[in-house]
Amino acid sequence: MSSQRLPGKPLLEIDNEPLIVHVWRHALEADIAPVYVATESPQIAEVVEAVGGTVIMTKPSHPSGSDRVFEAVEKIDPQNNFTEIVNLQGDQLLLPKNALNAALSMLKDPLVDIGTLASLISAPEATDPNAVKLIGAQISPERMRALYFTRAAAPWGEGEFYRHIGVYAYRRAALARFAALAPSALEQREKLEQLRALESGMRIDVKLLDKAGASVDTQRDITALNSASCS
Repeated sequence: MSSQRLPGKPLLEIDNEPLIVHVWRHALEADIAPVYVATESPQIAEVVEAVGGTVIMTKPSHPSGSDRVFEAVEKIDPQNNFTEIVNLQGDQLLLPKNALNAALSMLKDPLVDIGTLASLISAPEATDPNAVKLIGAQISPERMRALYFTRAAAPWGEGEFYRHIGVYAYRRAALARFAALAPSALEQREKLEQLRALESGMRIDVKLLDKAGASVDTQRDITALNSASCS
């Protein structure tokens, strides 16, 4: 609710429904695990519960979404039955149907702490600071090991650009380790929580998708999505 670029973002309507409800429905459609909405906001809780969703209320002071997810997981599952946790960010829309499973698949490698997603973008889009760029080492045609994430157009020189997609698949132990760390210098500078994990030596592997869904970052994105739903 306190998004600086788009205040009240989770409740902004797309096709006559709040953004958070659309994202919740996409999570349900993935059909891989129980779905919970972790929030500090009574307004968000009200709209999610009105459509039958399950809400976990969390404290408002978390420095990142993943810190909020950790608090929620500890409340949901104090017995540690869940060993893998997927954090789908509340502004990530219209992912391909297999996207959450694709992020989880990175955890099949025992060396990987966190799995996430990215897709190719055009050079003009790479200059947009709202599009977070992945810099990584290629492991296979569809997989990279993350070296860095940035809002700048990177890496330098001729070649492809990859946009990070707001999904994280955590090992339970990795999420606990992440939440125990203080926000890092690069995390605070770039305003990217995944840099805390990289700075602490955690390994993030990235599944490359052919295309990504919409991430809602500005009023322009809301307008474009509403225009598309009317066309």
